[in-house]
Amino acid sequence: MRVNGPDHVKPLAAPRAVKKASKVSGRGRYSLLPVGEMCYSDETMTKIKALSLFILMLSGCAPTGVSPGVTFLTGLNSYQVEMRSLEARPERWPERQRLAESIKSAHMATLGGSREFNHLVDLDLRRREFNIALHDPRLSPARAKEIREELIQINSDIDGLTRIVKGQVANRQLASVEGSQTVETVAAVGLLNLSIENFSSTARQSSGSAPVTRVGPYSVIDEGYFTTVRTPEGKVFRCSTIMVQEEGAGMRCEPVGG
Repeated sequence: MRVNGPDHVKPLAAPRAVKKASKVSGRGRYSLLPVGEMCYSDETMTKIKALSLFILMLSGCAPTGVSPGVTFLTGLNSYQVEMRSLEARPERWPERQRLAESIKSAHMATLGGSREFNHLVDLDLRRREFNIALHDPRLSPARAKEIREELIQINSDIDGLTRIVKGQVANRQLASVEGSQTVETVAAVGLLNLSIENFSSTARQSSGSAPVTRVGPYSVIDEGYFTTVRTPEGKVFRCSTIMVQEEGAGMRCEPVGG
């Protein structure tokens, strides 16, 4: 399987997997191994199958209470958690590839897909493989310098794509809602913004306080187990994700204090 986009990164699993890039138009190209040769642990296959369930929910009309955006959000959060866990195992690059393809398919099924999102995921995958390579004691100082220089460009590209994709996802989530905008819609758009922002180069630098974003005049705060939405009038809502078995996910919000 090859990642989309003009460049490809070869996963760094084999003893001599970290090789100098052949330069094409000033940028490196790397090839990926075919999917047919991949093997996966039982744990990761279970998570991949769970993520793939989200692809099925929009084969027809979404049932009441199910939101395409929230369904995708749940899958995207699972993808990011699993990718972080796999980074500790360099030899499990085939599973990282498979997860990347799964989230692109989930995005296509729930929100219609986009070339920008696919390219964002491909660059994120390459960045992860490069960061793993930098911890390889066999890596030469010269090659390490080349990788760090390429990571600067990758991060810049990712940051630009992140801004585009956040706008695309917000627009598609709003378009999927019938009638007036609800607090649930605001919460969904805010959480999608925060989740996509996790791709950015500065995402891991922030810590401590709960992530917060603005959706128009509303404030959306990701508190972990629940989400807080503050309206322009000062009202506060507490929102939580609800799962509809074998259908997808939705958002439910209740006013705080009645």
